[in-house]
Amino acid sequence: MKKLLPFIGTLAFAGYIPLKEHQIAPVHSGNPLISPQLIEAIPSWHKYGELFVYLQTHWVKLLFLIVLIGVPAVFLVHYLIVGPKKFSEKGREFLVFPGWQRIIHWIAALGFILLVPTGFLIIYAKIFGGGEWIRFARILHVTGAVLFALVVIPMFVMWLIDMLPRLWDIKWFMILGGYLTKKKQEVPAAKFNAGQKMWFWLATLGGVVMIITGAMMYFQDFNLALLNKSNIYQIDWLRIAVITHLFLAMIIVAFFFTHLYMSVFAIKGSLRSMITGCKGEDELKYLHSIFYKKIIKEGKDKELAEKCKK
Repeated sequence: MKKLLPFIGTLAFAGYIPLKEHQIAPVHSGNPLISPQLIEAIPSWHKYGELFVYLQTHWVKLLFLIVLIGVPAVFLVHYLIVGPKKFSEKGREFLVFPGWQRIIHWIAALGFILLVPTGFLIIYAKIFGGGEWIRFARILHVTGAVLFALVVIPMFVMWLIDMLPRLWDIKWFMILGGYLTKKKQEVPAAKFNAGQKMWFWLATLGGVVMIITGAMMYFQDFNLALLNKSNIYQIDWLRIAVITHLFLAMIIVAFFFTHLYMSVFAIKGSLRSMITGCKGEDELKYLHSIFYKKIIKEGKDKELAEKCKK
C-alpha cells in the first residue's frame, strides 16, 4: 500500500509531489516541440511535465512488467490445476463465422501480434540496447497499428449487434463462464460470451483511442483546430497522449493475453473455429447454449451444418 501512495497522490495533485531529483526536460534534436527552451517557457511544465516524467520514471516499466509476467502466470496456474475444456468431436459442426468475418478477424489479430511484442521492446528499449533493433521494432509497431486501423471499423460494425450486453451475461460473470471447474455445464452465452464482449468493446473503442494517441506521438507536430481551442499547450497534449497510450495499453495487453489463452489453450481445438469458421455441436451446446438453442428452434441447424461439410 505504501508503494501505491505516491502514484495515487500524483494523479490527485499533479505537480505537487516533490521529486527526489531534479527533472531535466527531454531533448529531441530537430523537434522544437520538446526543446528545453520551449518547455521551460511553458508555465504548466511544473504540473503536466512533472506528472509525465514521474509516471515514466517510476511506474510505467514496473506496471508493464507486472502485466507481462503476472497475467501469463495466472493462466499457467489455471491450466495446470483446471486444464483445458474438452468437447466431443463427434456429431455435427455448424458454421458460426463466415469467411469474410474470419478475414477481418485475422487482419486485426495480425495487427495485435505485431503491436504487443514490439510495444514491450519499445518500453524496454534501453535493456535491449536500443539501436537498429528497436528502430525496426518501431516500424513493425506502426505496421501493426495500420493493419488494425484498416479493420477496426468493419469489425465493429459486423459484430456490434452480437456484442450488445444481455441479461444472461450477468449469470456468465457470476460463474466466470464455467472456467473454474472441470465439469461440463451449460453456460448462458449466445454467439459470443460476456468475456468476449468485454474484449470486443475494449479492443474496438480502446483501439480507436490507441490509434489517435499513437498518431499524436508519431507525428508530434500536429495542428488541430479542436485542440487549439482547449487552452492546453500542444506539448501537454502530447504528454497526455503518451500517458493515455501507455496506461490503456496495459489494460488492452492484459485482455489480449486473456483472449489468446482462451482461444489457444483453455478450450481444446477452439482456434480451429477461427480458421474453418465451424464449431462442434458439443461445444456449442455447453459454452454457447443460447445460440445453440436458437438455431435449433429456428431450424437453421441443418443449413449451418451443411456449410461445414463443403
